Amino acid sequence: MNAPVRTTKLIKGATGDFEVIVGMEVHAQVTSNAKLFSGASAAFGGAPNSHVSLVDAAMPGMLPVINEECVRQAIRTGLGLKARINLRSVFDRKNYFYPDLPQGYQISQYKSPIVGEGEVVVDMPDGETVRVGIERLHLEQDAGKSLHDQHPTMSFVDLNRSGVALMEIVSRPDIRSAEEAKAFVAKLRTIMRYLGTCDGNMEEGSLRADVNVSVRRPGEPLGTRCEIKNVNSLRFIGQAIEVEARRQIGIIEDGGSIEQETRLFDPARGETRSMRNKEEAHDYRYFPDPDLLPLEFDQAYVDALAAALPELPDQKKARFMADYGLSAYDADVLVSERESAAFFESVVEAGAGKRRDPKIAANWVINELAGRLNKEGHGIAESPVSAAQLGAVLDLIADGTISGKIAKDLFEIVWSEGGDPRAIVEARGMKQVTDTGAIAAAVDEVIARNPDKAAQAKEKPAMVGWFVGQVMKASGGKANPQAVNALLKAKLGLD
Repeated sequence: MNAPVRTTKLIKGATGDFEVIVGMEVHAQVTSNAKLFSGASAAFGGAPNSHVSLVDAAMPGMLPVINEECVRQAIRTGLGLKARINLRSVFDRKNYFYPDLPQGYQISQYKSPIVGEGEVVVDMPDGETVRVGIERLHLEQDAGKSLHDQHPTMSFVDLNRSGVALMEIVSRPDIRSAEEAKAFVAKLRTIMRYLGTCDGNMEEGSLRADVNVSVRRPGEPLGTRCEIKNVNSLRFIGQAIEVEARRQIGIIEDGGSIEQETRLFDPARGETRSMRNKEEAHDYRYFPDPDLLPLEFDQAYVDALAAALPELPDQKKARFMADYGLSAYDADVLVSERESAAFFESVVEAGAGKRRDPKIAANWVINELAGRLNKEGHGIAESPVSAAQLGAVLDLIADGTISGKIAKDLFEIVWSEGGDPRAIVEARGMKQVTDTGAIAAAVDEVIARNPDKAAQAKEKPAMVGWFVGQVMKASGGKANPQAVNALLKAKLGLD
């Protein structure tokens, strides 16, 4: 692969520049009540071994039966990735020994996956658009979990996750930095959350990534890759890539060579360490599962699922920019979570065909509301301020009842105590002062107390801002800022 080198992404080594090449294998737990091949619950948690059927435990004579909901979710995800849907796919046995894999093999897909090539478009904060090719999406079952901290001399096995449906989404090596990798996984998670095919909860293990990293000098062939296994947060994905790239560059610059292997990332030590030599496909002795027929469906089945897809992030972003006049950045922030986008639209659409100013609404949702939610560690679904309440605050600003400063004070009250914003303004006397006579008196008093600064203002008109601040302070923030500014300019002779 000799794609054009993006010089801004190069890493400086002691002997020259290097390019990092990243490919991702993202494991996403399918949103489904039951497991892939059994009726056992796929819910997170539960007492150890409480969500286990005879199929999951690999009891003799037990046969897998495909869960159609998992198939539907995989197809819908493929459609969301603009990928080719294969009308015929095959389940294979991937043979390897693992203590928490009771069958002695994993049912997966190898040569004939359910979803073929697709693409994810990632918009970076610096304005660059990165296109990451999707090589395939296949269905497979998860393994159980070994517990090594429950007993001083023995390890326990919890099979609750055994048989849970996973979608493995394999990217092409199109990623050139840790930031791009994080943005790619974040975009993938957003798409699946919009579709409702995976909840994307990395803390619970329902989304995790194997990160393939290699380095090369610009223009050279691809280097030997190392796979970093089971990275479970966006931050750790970025850190693991940075650390592994530096490790490989150091080895190459010292005259060594990279050995293909599987590694683990240790965030506490900020290092990757060897786990095992990387197996090749033939080491797993793949062969079609004799207990499962090939999975076949027709194009009408796919078309029906495609017709029912929701508006996806890229479509919503384009609509927000076209219909609401939002910047690419603001639209991108708002559509990153489906709930945030819905909240914003509820604020903008005032009902009865009326629409509030979209740019002002976006500013309040992104900066005031989301900023406060992030500070307190909450999602927008947990917001104590509803879309209707925030819309009412914006209406009070728009009709001149309150100023922007008063609005922030009002927002704090609604956040802490709830209530109808308009009623709060009335009850607490929070209306801004628009009486020009009262404002003029406050302006005269401030000028009289600061004759030296009033004289300087004639030479430095920008000083009017200081006077505006003093008048606003004297009025308790209630004076209309535009009226204050106009009166000050008139009385200071700055018109």
